[in-house]
Amino acid sequence: MMLFLFGGRADEVIRVIDESGLTFIQMKALVILETAVGDVSTVTGLSEALGVSAASASRAVNGLVKKGLASRIEDAEDRRVRRLTLTAKGNALADRIISSRMAGLEEFAASLSPTERKRLDSALAVLLQREEIAEIYRNHERRLRR
Repeated sequence: MMLFLFGGRADEVIRVIDESGLTFIQMKALVILETAVGDVSTVTGLSEALGVSAASASRAVNGLVKKGLASRIEDAEDRRVRRLTLTAKGNALADRIISSRMAGLEEFAASLSPTERKRLDSALAVLLQREEIAEIYRNHERRLRR
C-alpha cells in the first residue's frame, strides 16, 4: 500500500527536488525542518532525526544555508547554540516538495468509492490519535493557514 501511495506523482516530486539542486540528505533535512517534529532546531537534533552523523547533518545544513534555504540563529539563552530555521525560500521549497507528494495522495483519495473513503477516514482517525502523527498533522495545518 505504501509503495503504491509513495509512487503517485513521484515524477513531480523528483522534478521539484532535481530543480532545487538539493542532495537527498539536504532534501530530507529541509522537509524535517519544515515539519519541525521534535527538537530539530540544532544540528544534533537534526542528525538524530535524519539518522546520520552530526558531521553529515552539518554538511547538509551548510548546503541549505549556502543556497539561502536555511539560516543559523544564535540562541537567546545560550550563545554557544545555533538554532536552525528555514528561510522564506526554504519554506516555499519544502511546501512545493510536500505539496507534490500530497497531490498524489489526493488523487488516490479521489479515486476511492464513497464506502472506501469512509473506511479510510475511520482508519486515519485512529492513526491521528497517535501523538507523533497528530503533531505532524498540526504542523501541516498551521502551514496551510499561512
